[in-house]
Amino acid sequence: MYEKKLSELFRTIGKVRKVVLSTSYDNRVTSRMMSFVIFDNKFYCQTDKTFLKYQQIKSNPNVALCIDNIQIEGIAKNIGKPLENKKFISLFKQYYKTSYEIYSFLENEILLEIEPTFIGVWTYKDFIPVREFYNLKTKEIKEELYL
Repeated sequence: MYEKKLSELFRTIGKVRKVVLSTSYDNRVTSRMMSFVIFDNKFYCQTDKTFLKYQQIKSNPNVALCIDNIQIEGIAKNIGKPLENKKFISLFKQYYKTSYEIYSFLENEILLEIEPTFIGVWTYKDFIPVREFYNLKTKEIKEELYL
């Protein structure tokens, strides 16, 4: 049941998305819209290693993502250069061609991988609001009616 529902959720999210990425360190929280590629139940984006978001991630890898009515908590890490990851670069080039051409070859560009640990989704069942909580660490799903 867990794997099936998680697969359905990631199908809903899709292969590529514009996603709000929030990072924090030392009582400063910042957010920005990013171009993401999604595969293997993980989120990938590229950025410049001199930017604030990466400086915050180096000090605190706990991040949050927001997609419509989906809130995601996860752990971010630098996994190298964008051009070194064939699966990422293939999708990124296909869906974000201009960004690929402008940024992917820059010296300071790095690839971030975000592994979700918790996902919350607002949905409706028979016109009743329901919150679904996916704990990816324990592989459990909890539903809660919002009345």
